[in-house]
Amino acid sequence: MNTDEPLPTRASLLARLKDAGDAASWDEFHRTYRGLLTGVARRAGLNEHEAEEAVQDTLIAVAKKMPEFRYEPGKDSFKGWLLRIVRWKIVDQVRRRREARGPVVEEPSSVAERLALTKDSELDSVIIPDNIADPRQDFDALWDAEWGRHLLTQALARVKRLAKPEQYAIYHLHVIEDQPVAEVRRTLGVSAASVYLAKHRVGVLVKKEVRRLRESER
Repeated sequence: MNTDEPLPTRASLLARLKDAGDAASWDEFHRTYRGLLTGVARRAGLNEHEAEEAVQDTLIAVAKKMPEFRYEPGKDSFKGWLLRIVRWKIVDQVRRRREARGPVVEEPSSVAERLALTKDSELDSVIIPDNIADPRQDFDALWDAEWGRHLLTQALARVKRLAKPEQYAIYHLHVIEDQPVAEVRRTLGVSAASVYLAKHRVGVLVKKEVRRLRESER
């Protein structure tokens, strides 16, 4: 295994996705990004069924549009391209919900509902005046937060393969699950010094991997 190969959005994966028949690469893409897309859709305000529909529609749209996508680091990132696709699909779900309910007047209570009230021509390009709340900014902030969680998940998956099993287990309990040192010591039968050492060593690897993944998304 090449341990220096970044996980998400690497150019090699995007290149392979140009081939719609490359089932293995598309399976890898789905495994990597489905959780991210679902999280974004749910946090934007869709229910479970709507989120699943939005994610499925997004994946279909990505498959259709992938042949025309050009990955150019430093220019239009895959992250931004994917954001625009999933934003449209989330809006579609809210508009379908509104059509099914009929002419019910209610104040939009979620990012998705506020986006759905935005004109189509404004969703991607037109700048909304400063005195009007721009729901796209809220969605972008939501997307960035979810993307950060996505990168951390990917980084942890890779670091788990690189770190010593005992040190990663300590790090997981103490840092990820926020268990106190005393509890980690009892659970794993290790010393306090071992807990602090694992926290430092694995933490360095995680920060390094997150930084590299962020750089690969530019």
